[in-house]
Amino acid sequence: MKIDGTSYRSVWVDPGDGWSVRIFDQTRLPWALNILRLTTAAEAVHAIRAMQVRGAPLIGAVAAYGVCLALRADASTEAMERDATTLAAARPTAVNLRWATQRMLARLRPLVPAQRLAAAYEEAARIADEDAAQCEAIGRHGVGLIAEAAARTGRRVNVLTHCNAGWLATVDWGTALAPVYMAFERGIDVHVWVDETRPRNQGAALTAWELASHGVPHTVIADNAGGHLMQHGKVDLVIVGTDRVTRNGDVANKIGTYLKALAAEDNGVPFWVGLPSTTIDWAVAEGRGIPIENRSATEVTDITGRTADGRIETVRITASDAANPAFDVTPARLVTGLITERGRCAASAAGLASLFPGRG
Repeated sequence: MKIDGTSYRSVWVDPGDGWSVRIFDQTRLPWALNILRLTTAAEAVHAIRAMQVRGAPLIGAVAAYGVCLALRADASTEAMERDATTLAAARPTAVNLRWATQRMLARLRPLVPAQRLAAAYEEAARIADEDAAQCEAIGRHGVGLIAEAAARTGRRVNVLTHCNAGWLATVDWGTALAPVYMAFERGIDVHVWVDETRPRNQGAALTAWELASHGVPHTVIADNAGGHLMQHGKVDLVIVGTDRVTRNGDVANKIGTYLKALAAEDNGVPFWVGLPSTTIDWAVAEGRGIPIENRSATEVTDITGRTADGRIETVRITASDAANPAFDVTPARLVTGLITERGRCAASAAGLASLFPGRG
């Protein structure tokens, strides 16, 4: 996708040395565009844990490259297994971490240590390329929803999204935002309501920044404003991403997604979820089996912003302690449908089976 007209991916191998890994430090956005250089597996783990990179597909790709960096230090089987386990445990809710590291191990285990490094970079590049292609396909399958809304209403289409499920959360294009970008490129008049997404404000900080960088009309709203806008007919559809989808179609996404789904159900607003198949956890039957990450209370009690004189400061906004569950689960019954790289389907075991026969 584009930043001021220049195309980027959200993770890439440095062309200068051919082995280190470059990422955007998403904790610095929107105030600074910092590109970090990862040189060790420990740095990749830190980037994932500290949310310098986040979004289920992207952290899977970064973990794959983290395996490559680990092999540069030690390509033995013992070290490889240990480092892959550490990378997979960096964050618990997104299934893509485990999927990516297991895929890397499946490719590398049959090889002797001397062959592993080159094969690892090849496999990590395939994972990144496949994610970009899958997200582009999600866009193709989802753009029709926006086009249909435009034809039906004869006016600008208003899409509400929660958290960040654009290209910053994937290798390219995004999941929930891929249909929006394609609609914009096709000349459809589309506008995005961007939930701020407390407590980390990924909507206000990341989604708004990438939409602005690409030129897509958007407006940041408080998390609690979405239901009000739906009641007044100002939301045509909701599209969100997800960190894990279970066999029955339950959806884990950033905390607050469930409340948007309830409001959408009450107001007859379609609620769609965009995801690559790598985010489907076929081993978990329903949402209660998804581990929910609890993060630091300081993400709730403190907030970072830019002062009037241009300084970036963090301040405390409450004197009380806080709890910080990072995700919630939206039951499949509240989901209009899933948008995958293979097409759209109902959020159900039967719906998923129609696109992925033989799975589950």
